[in-house]
Amino acid sequence: MAVLFAFLHHAAAFALVAALTGELVLVRGAFSVENARRIVRFDAAYGISAMALLVIGLARVFWFEKGASYYFQSAPFLAKLTLFAAIGLLSIYPTREFLSWRAALREGRLPAVAPAKLAAIGKLIHWELVGVLAILLCAALMARGIGHFG
Repeated sequence: MAVLFAFLHHAAAFALVAALTGELVLVRGAFSVENARRIVRFDAAYGISAMALLVIGLARVFWFEKGASYYFQSAPFLAKLTLFAAIGLLSIYPTREFLSWRAALREGRLPAVAPAKLAAIGKLIHWELVGVLAILLCAALMARGIGHFG
């Protein structure tokens, strides 16, 4: 069972990275009705994969692997949780913006979005991806037992 949850955790992480990358490419590309619809779909996939990643990851911490007492004495694990929360906070603004597009898109209209706003959203998504890279570094440190203070 632990192997299944490890696989699901990794699959959710790859889905999250794919969704964020898709959003970034589309936000920086030509803004059209179809691309706006794709962005909204990628953002939904991002949200679903983030929730799956969190739930599966916590299941691994509490019921599989080394146990919660081990992980909560690991600086890289605590950094991973902090980074995950920071990425989640960064994602609020883009997600709220994308959700506001739904009415226009249902009517087949392009949402009215200033190019500067799209650029700002692109920068936020870029920083979310940087945060994911930092999480990967923390995972590598955890795998080597570096930063365990228990």
